[in-house]
Amino acid sequence: MSHNIPAMSNATTSDETHAQEIAATTPAQKRALSYSTTIETLFNQVMSTNMPADRIIGQYFREHKKHGSKDRRVIRESLFGLFRWWGWLNQLNSNQKHTTWFQQLSTCAMLEQHEWNDVATAWNDFASWPQTRPDQVELINNASLNDKLTAFMTVSGIDTCQLTQLLPQWFWQLCPIDGVDQYAVVNAMSSRPPIWARAQTLSTEKVIKSLGQAGIEAKANSYFSDAINLGHKSINLNEVNVYKQGYLEIQDLASQVIGQICQPNNHDKWWDACSGAGGKTLQLYSLMLQQGSALTGSIIASDIRTKPLEELRKRAKRAGFDNISVAPWKGDVLPVDANAFDGVLVDAPCSCTGTWRRNPDMRWLDDASAVTDKPMLQLAILRRSAVAVKSGGKLVYATCSLSPSENEQIVKDFLSETAEFELEPVTHPFTGQLCDMLTIWPQQANSDGMFVAKMRRK
Repeated sequence: MSHNIPAMSNATTSDETHAQEIAATTPAQKRALSYSTTIETLFNQVMSTNMPADRIIGQYFREHKKHGSKDRRVIRESLFGLFRWWGWLNQLNSNQKHTTWFQQLSTCAMLEQHEWNDVATAWNDFASWPQTRPDQVELINNASLNDKLTAFMTVSGIDTCQLTQLLPQWFWQLCPIDGVDQYAVVNAMSSRPPIWARAQTLSTEKVIKSLGQAGIEAKANSYFSDAINLGHKSINLNEVNVYKQGYLEIQDLASQVIGQICQPNNHDKWWDACSGAGGKTLQLYSLMLQQGSALTGSIIASDIRTKPLEELRKRAKRAGFDNISVAPWKGDVLPVDANAFDGVLVDAPCSCTGTWRRNPDMRWLDDASAVTDKPMLQLAILRRSAVAVKSGGKLVYATCSLSPSENEQIVKDFLSETAEFELEPVTHPFTGQLCDMLTIWPQQANSDGMFVAKMRRK
């Protein structure tokens, strides 16, 4: 895949250059200089390698144990903030490379409304602002996106900045927003979503109580009885009992919609054709168990990658889910029996534009080919997987993309080729509307974006 990577606007990666050009005299300035060098190295590494930012920063923290929790927070949130606002920040430009970088850092701290004022002030000092400094611009608590745009234009002196620049131009071409508030989409994409989780084999109330005893603030959700909002703080799950015991799984709320649309019965046989590490496989099984009577159903999970399937095995074992087995895809041959399943879920590989809130770096690492490369593969997988659905069975197609070419168009093309399947209308869980196919927008329930369509074999 080819990528158009925006160069890091005149920023430098040399620690020595910074040290020579910047006079850091106070302890706060020295800390701020150290942070900036680390953040800059990580930013450039993401941009030059096309590796996801969360993977690069995870590897960095594993190799540098010296950082305490505050250091990690400043580095992590500043790095992700830079990607979140990069559509604006890359317009900042001064005559000196390091000056531009500090302007970008301090403006990011203002837009994100970060709490580390001593560090942001030091970045301001290093930035040699030719116009208003960010610490002279007052943003109210949880300022609106329009207020942030005004603040950015005041600080930067740029008078032609647009809200839509926070997402790449190709997004607007390939993800046309018809009947959806454009401002609301950009606003959601410019904020961090909460961590969503799901209770399984234990009541939501008991899971929330156990989390509270561990000092983790968790809230139930009005949409799904097993959905739990864990807020925005980083959590080390390996220290959380309900997670270690298999009573809690991390799964975004939009992703949870898919299992709810599948509505598996506890005697059903399901195939998760593109399972990955099995988040939706586990959800399907958990929904089967919730029906009270003895479970006689089963699920087979498939993927072309063996590592995620190993992870699924571990997760299923942790939860005590016995009737889940795996069948890896090997080439084009169907890894399961034809005409054998009450339900088949095809959560197809996609551009992942719906997950950009959680992974803001991806909007600058990918180009239009992230979308345009996928439809042929998606349709081929849907065609192949449909063979496994028995008469009267369900076929559910899903992606975490917001592009119609990966979503509605795939379903329409598939249905135009076969008379064996028909579309079943579904109810939007967050708006209550009945629709032929369902797109979850990130702003509708503070989640990722997701698409799902439900068909039935005649």
